[in-house]
Amino acid sequence: MSLLAEMRDTEARRSKSERKLIEHILRAPEAVLNTPIARLAAAVGVSEPTVNRFCRAMGARGFPDFKLQLAGELARARPSMTRDIEPGDSGSHVAAKIFEATAASLASAHNALDTSALEQAVDALDRARSIALCGLGASASVALDAQHKLLRFQTPVVAHTDIINQRMLTASLQPDDCLLCISYTGRTRAITEIAQLAQNSGATVIGLTSPGSPLARACTLVLGVAGGEDTDLYTPMTSRIAQLVMIDVLVTTLALRKGQAFADHLDAVKQAVAATRSR
Repeated sequence: MSLLAEMRDTEARRSKSERKLIEHILRAPEAVLNTPIARLAAAVGVSEPTVNRFCRAMGARGFPDFKLQLAGELARARPSMTRDIEPGDSGSHVAAKIFEATAASLASAHNALDTSALEQAVDALDRARSIALCGLGASASVALDAQHKLLRFQTPVVAHTDIINQRMLTASLQPDDCLLCISYTGRTRAITEIAQLAQNSGATVIGLTSPGSPLARACTLVLGVAGGEDTDLYTPMTSRIAQLVMIDVLVTTLALRKGQAFADHLDAVKQAVAATRSR
C-alpha cells in the first residue's frame, strides 16, 4: 500500500495525534515537503517526538525519510507536470504537454481539496454583507472571472486588481464582509499585506492560494491550489485553470446553498441578459 493510500485508510486504527497529523498532511501534502518538523508539530498541536513516532509507524526512519518518501510518491502521481515545453517542440507536442499538465494540475488540486475549508468558505460567502475579490498579475483575471460569476447573486461584489484600490478597500471592510485573495504562489508581498489589513478590519479572508504560503498564513480560511508549475519561469497556465475551477466549485456550491429562491432570481438574471442578444 502506498504512503498516501495508507494515510487515507479510514479503517486503520489511529491515535488522536496520528489522525490530526494525517488530516494536516493530506490537506496539503506538497506543503509538508518544505515544512520543518518543529513547524509541523506546532501547526498540528503535537510534540516533535510524536511526529517522529508517526513517521516510523508509516514505515519511515524518521521525518526526513518520511518527506523523501512522500515527495517520491507525489512526483510519481503527477509525472506529466514535469514535462516542460522545449524550444524544438512541434505544435502537437506543445498541445499534448499542456493538456496533460492541465489534467494533472486539476487532479492534484482535487486530491488536495480541503472539503471542510470549502464548506466554511461557502458559509462565509453566504452570510457576507459584501464580497470583495483581490488578485494581481495573472491572478487578476481569475478575480474578474469570480466577479462575473458572483454578480448573479444578490450580495454586492467587486473585484479590485489595482494595489492602491485594494489597500483603500481594506479601510472600509467590516466583520460581516468577506474578502477573497487570489495568488497561486502566495508569495506576492502586496496581496499578503492586503489579507493582513483585512484581517485587522475583522473581515473574513479566504485565500485561494498555495497551502503553507505567506498568504495562506495571513488568511482566515485557505482553499489550497498547489501544483508543479514553475511560475517564476513561465506565464501561469495550468495553475490559472485550477484556480478557475476552484471558483466554479465555490460558486456552484453557494448557489445550491441558496436554494429555490436563488433559482428564481437566476431566471430573472438570465432574462435580463437575454434582452441583449440578437435572435
